[in-house]
Amino acid sequence: MEKYLVGEFDNEYDLKDAVSAIRNDGFIIEDAYTPYGVHGLDNAMGLKPSRLAKVCFGFATLGLTVALWLQYLLSAVDWPINIGGRPWNSVPAFMPIAFEVTILFAGLGTVFSFFLWRKFKIAKRNYHPSFIATDNKFFVVIYKGEQRKPMSSAIEIIHQFHGKKVEA
Repeated sequence: MEKYLVGEFDNEYDLKDAVSAIRNDGFIIEDAYTPYGVHGLDNAMGLKPSRLAKVCFGFATLGLTVALWLQYLLSAVDWPINIGGRPWNSVPAFMPIAFEVTILFAGLGTVFSFFLWRKFKIAKRNYHPSFIATDNKFFVVIYKGEQRKPMSSAIEIIHQFHGKKVEA
């Protein structure tokens, strides 16, 4: 716990403003804990956009390709049955199954990719965030590493934005 400074806030607006000010002051924001998603907090923390959207799109494209290819292979090549004079390779007939397989591949591929990625990138935390489990408070965790400014200026920023409690 001695490597981190934790500030507590009552609302998301103070947290977001404090995170921006602390980051602009040159401190390293380790994490922020909120009871619900706060719009704009990722930008205030300086986080990069997630790559999971691209992974999801890749798996969705793979699922669509596999579904269309398999249906064409089964209905037009391996087992062509003429029912009512309809064509064997009718793309509109393939769409419901193709849609379902696309969603299946996208969902499962994204989940498995996320878990695989997290296996190799486990964050090493030196603090125990059990006190941060909350349903009505907002927290910012600041790393106390090699900083250009003293931590007292970070504490002042937390108090400036109505921070209630600061634990070092």
